[in-house]
Amino acid sequence: MNRDEALARITEPFDVAIIGGGATGLGAAVDAASRGYRTVLLEARDFAKGTSSRSTKLVHGGVRYLAQGHIGLVREALRERGRLRKNAPHLVVDLPFVVPAYDFWSGPYFGVGLKLYDVLSGKQRMGRSRSLSREEVLERIPTAKPEGLRGGILYFDGQFDDARLAVTLACTAWEKGATLLNYAPVTRLIRSGERLSGLAFRDNETGREHTLQAKVIINATGVFADEIRRMDEPDAAPTVLPSQGAHIVLPQKFLPSANALIIPRTDDGRVVFLIPWKGRVLVGTTDHEVDRIEVEPRAAEEEIELLVDHAARYLSLPLQRSDILSTFAGLRPLVRPRTNSGETRSVSRDHQIFTSSHGLLTIVGGKWTTYRKMAEDVVNQAVKIGQLEPRPCPTADMPLHGAPVVSPSASTSPATAAPSVDPLDPLAVYGTDSHEVRALAVADPSLAARLHPRLPVIGAQIVYAARKEMARTVEDALARRTRALLLDADAAAAAAPAAAALMARELRRSADWQRAQVEDFSRLCRNSLHASSDRPGNGSARVARR
Repeated sequence: MNRDEALARITEPFDVAIIGGGATGLGAAVDAASRGYRTVLLEARDFAKGTSSRSTKLVHGGVRYLAQGHIGLVREALRERGRLRKNAPHLVVDLPFVVPAYDFWSGPYFGVGLKLYDVLSGKQRMGRSRSLSREEVLERIPTAKPEGLRGGILYFDGQFDDARLAVTLACTAWEKGATLLNYAPVTRLIRSGERLSGLAFRDNETGREHTLQAKVIINATGVFADEIRRMDEPDAAPTVLPSQGAHIVLPQKFLPSANALIIPRTDDGRVVFLIPWKGRVLVGTTDHEVDRIEVEPRAAEEEIELLVDHAARYLSLPLQRSDILSTFAGLRPLVRPRTNSGETRSVSRDHQIFTSSHGLLTIVGGKWTTYRKMAEDVVNQAVKIGQLEPRPCPTADMPLHGAPVVSPSASTSPATAAPSVDPLDPLAVYGTDSHEVRALAVADPSLAARLHPRLPVIGAQIVYAARKEMARTVEDALARRTRALLLDADAAAAAAPAAAALMARELRRSADWQRAQVEDFSRLCRNSLHASSDRPGNGSARVARR
């Protein structure tokens, strides 16, 4: 992807214009472009800057949704899980989950639900759930608290790198002919008579405003969807109910295992996951409505306390706040229900599409696992609104950028295909592009060195991010093209000067730019280690506690 080339393309008229470069928008760009429609996508900041890089990193049907009765959502998500596993084997790996049983009733209760999960998975099942003895639980989770442990349940789901999948979707859309621009916020929508016919956007790197023509516009901006809708209809009623989910990241010693641990019920009635991820342990998530929609949400003190407290209840190792390597929070764009109970965890994760009187399509809700189906649905609607030539959607069986080529004679059944990557190999997420990253390190041995001893990030990845993946800032490179910020905030801050120097060389930036980039990113790193000061009643956080 090349940003200068993308800017040069915007003079041509488009069939589909997409606002928003998260999971839904990027998925829609892949879908529309792969059908042959002239497609452009504009992102106000960086691809996956918001919610789409702040998930629990799971490709799953959603075990807890079964208890809420959302059978259709679970079935659809499990079907999409299988498709994503097949289409992006370099990004999705199988992950075994252990549900420990400390009460007599919990084993049979979860066992029945997970058997239903197996049935709904059908041929795309990753593994068969089964009961575990006490000894088997401790073998799989060596740090589980042994006191009172009766046994457990084993089941399987998928794991991925959310920001890297977003970059992969962007690269896939580009390959299919789409034009993509980051740091290009939409400033106004343009009408011809009573129908939308285009939009204006600002190039944040130059400050110049540009306009483009499009037959139909898709608003896929997540929690910011209502802002775009009000550009079209100033009195538009809100459609988004923003819900914050926070996570903490711990050292691997707290879960030295290839298995994830599930806390089956928290004090506020949620499920919390402890997941091995890239040599760390990711703990999350929370779920509560927020009053403010922020570009850079921060975990509230109550959220961090809840996660630390519940993780400590199930672990034999003492866990303290000082053990946290990083925290992050994202805002879910839930569809606002007609009656709000105040408990966002009970709100459906299904998606909805809204059409304005002027033809603006807005899609909200959904989850990462179902991004492809969401994209298919909204592009189908865009074809009708924009009066485009109907063409079939090819994405259900379409490999994404970087996916290894599979021999026609080889089995491609999601139920039997083994993970093709090492989840601890930092270059595995590049798929077939990994040789290009390695080639950079061979050509310049200085790029083979790690930016920091505690981070699995080498200089070649930063150069590649700027050269081929449209990374424009140090944050883009260290938070999303690589996951340094999430893995260890202090180490990421220490790596920032080296990353800034490499990016400045690639992007032809000044020494002043380097200094500003390091300052901005270091501030972000500090924020990721310190909770928001918001408290219930005076800000954005309302965490249920009993």
